[in-house]
Amino acid sequence: MPFRPALSSSERRRFLAAGAVAGLSGLAPVAAWADTCGTRLVSWIPPDEFLERLPRLMEAFAVPGLGIAVVEDGDVVWSRPFGVTHALTRTPVDARTVFEDASLSKPVFAYLVLQLVDQGAIDLDVPLVRYRRPDYLADHPWIEMITARDVLRHSTGLPNWRKSPATEKLVPMVQPGTRIDYSGEAIFWLQLVVETITGQSLDEAMQAHLFGPAGMKDSSYTWNAELAGRSVYGHRAHDKQESGMPPQMFREQWSIAGQVAERRGKPLSAWKYEDAARALPEVMALAPPGLVTWPGDIVANAAASLRTTVQDYATFMTLVMARRQRASWELTEATRQAMLTPQIKVPGRWTEKGLGWNMEATADGPVFYHSGSNGDIFKNFAVGHAQRRRGIVVLTNGGSGSFVHQRIVRAATGYDLLSYDL
Repeated sequence: MPFRPALSSSERRRFLAAGAVAGLSGLAPVAAWADTCGTRLVSWIPPDEFLERLPRLMEAFAVPGLGIAVVEDGDVVWSRPFGVTHALTRTPVDARTVFEDASLSKPVFAYLVLQLVDQGAIDLDVPLVRYRRPDYLADHPWIEMITARDVLRHSTGLPNWRKSPATEKLVPMVQPGTRIDYSGEAIFWLQLVVETITGQSLDEAMQAHLFGPAGMKDSSYTWNAELAGRSVYGHRAHDKQESGMPPQMFREQWSIAGQVAERRGKPLSAWKYEDAARALPEVMALAPPGLVTWPGDIVANAAASLRTTVQDYATFMTLVMARRQRASWELTEATRQAMLTPQIKVPGRWTEKGLGWNMEATADGPVFYHSGSNGDIFKNFAVGHAQRRRGIVVLTNGGSGSFVHQRIVRAATGYDLLSYDL
């Protein structure tokens, strides 16, 4: 879908008027531009006046590039690029620019897991060790208790990431199901379970079950030369344009792993954990010291390595929203609702954990959301209202991107989310 320009004030008035007429005549499509579920009648497309100021905000916070996409009435209706992919080369962001989604990877992976639940391939409440026990797990009774539900609601008790995964065993800090501990390690373990169940790599499973059927043609959890050519570079907070580029994490690790993959005749997109483990010595021999230390550094990562265009991510968000009919490959309605239903009660929390998404109460009803941050050089945010079938996603390539995407979301939605105080 091409990027569409912002609506002018007169166009907004026409959309609202058309929505009112459509509502009277029984026509549904245009009515989405007016929110007929309540009092808010303004589209989530950011106002023209704000969009005119946005480049100045980006400059003030040293965010070279970003993309915005908006969902209305369950469809991606608007998207727009700003800035450049690289502060030094000045390559413009455009409709095909691929962003590093960071932890926005997690809800997308959760959707795949729930598809497998609908198919009866995995049970949310069966301990993960019955499906797969990676050799880096500690011998601890709490390990035996962790389930896929715990993983998706972040109640495993596992740390986010081990400091030394090459030598450190993975062990829970508390008993599973007793508190919220945000954990990429748990997501990665569940990814290995999915590899065992499907017999596919993460990216192969995502392409087959979700990206292909949904038409998300610019989405991947892995890396290749074509994606590299369209991907943004990350920039530290407040870096000056003349300064050098910070380390790029996946880009640097996978560029080296890609050389080994080519020698072995198996693309990175087809690598499972075992492939990465076998290739690790060869990759480490080519990499600078410390860049690659364990197989998780060079294989797709369900917790953090998704790359998409903003349009593709907004397309994914539409799958989480309420509608009357769903395709056979999509989540059942009951499972979709479970994804957005609070899964654990922890005293003192002001947001809720669903299955892959966070939820927060607003004056318009609950919204689902997730943020993303990789290496302090990529900052992203997505928020949607499932019942009102609207959403917005902002992907950036700057370490100060959170200061910008917060302002974009506030201008578009009117929400001052508590999640911004994290």
